[in-house]
Amino acid sequence: MITIKSESELKLMRTSGKVVGQALLELANRVKPGVTTTELDKFAFDFFKKNDCKPAFLGYHGYPATICASVNNEVVHGIPGRRVLEEGDIVGIDIGAFYKGYCGDSARTFPVGRVSSEVKKLLEVTFEALNRGIEQCRVGNRVSDIGHAVQEYAESFGFTVVKDYVGHGIGQAMHEEPQVPNYGKPHQGPRIVEGMCLALEPMINMGSEEVVVLEDGWTVVTKDGKFSAHFEDTIAILADGPENLTRI
Repeated sequence: MITIKSESELKLMRTSGKVVGQALLELANRVKPGVTTTELDKFAFDFFKKNDCKPAFLGYHGYPATICASVNNEVVHGIPGRRVLEEGDIVGIDIGAFYKGYCGDSARTFPVGRVSSEVKKLLEVTFEALNRGIEQCRVGNRVSDIGHAVQEYAESFGFTVVKDYVGHGIGQAMHEEPQVPNYGKPHQGPRIVEGMCLALEPMINMGSEEVVVLEDGWTVVTKDGKFSAHFEDTIAILADGPENLTRI
C-alpha cells in the first residue's frame, strides 16, 4: 500500500532528510586516499547519534554497519571494513536515518583523489540521471516516467542501468511501496500524487548491467568488474513540484 504523508509527517521527514544530507556533506570531506571505509562508518554513526537520529541500516535484516560503502565495481551494499581507499578509486556511500520514526535515505558516489575522465563522466551522468528522475516527480505523472527518464539519459552516454535493484517509497519504513525502477517505458504504473515520498536511486554501470552478490550476502558487484556509480535522494511530492529532502 502506498502511504500519503501529512504535513506533520513531512516535517519529521525534512528533519531526518536534512541530517542525512549533512552527514553526506561531512563524509565528502573525509573521502581521501588512506582512509578506511570503517573510519567513514564510525563518523556516520557518531554524527547520527549527535543529531538524535537512529541509523536506518544498522541491524536491518542483520546488516552490520551504519553506511554502505561500495568501492569501484561494487554497486551497492558494500560492507565497511579495513579496506583503504586509494587514489583513483570511487566510493558509493549510502546512508539512512530515522528521526522520531521517519526515515531519510540518500547516497553519493565520491571520487577518491583524481579519477580518469571516463570515471568522472560516469559520476556526472549518474547524478544528472537522478536529477532527470526527480523532475518527473510531479502530480499527475506515473512512477514509470521516473525510470524512463533515468534510463534514457544514462544510456545516451553508453552506460547501462542496473535493473536488479530499484528505488522505493519511504516514510515510517525505509522501504515502502511503490517500487521505483530506474528503467522502463513511460506512462505506466501508479499515478504520482501529492504527499507521496519516494527514494530515487539510479545505479549506473560503465559496462554490462549484470550484477552478482558476493559470499557475504550483501555486496553487489558488476559481473564484468567495471565501475558502477550510485546516487540517491529522498523526494516529497508537493502540489507545486518535487521537494528534495536530502540535498543540502
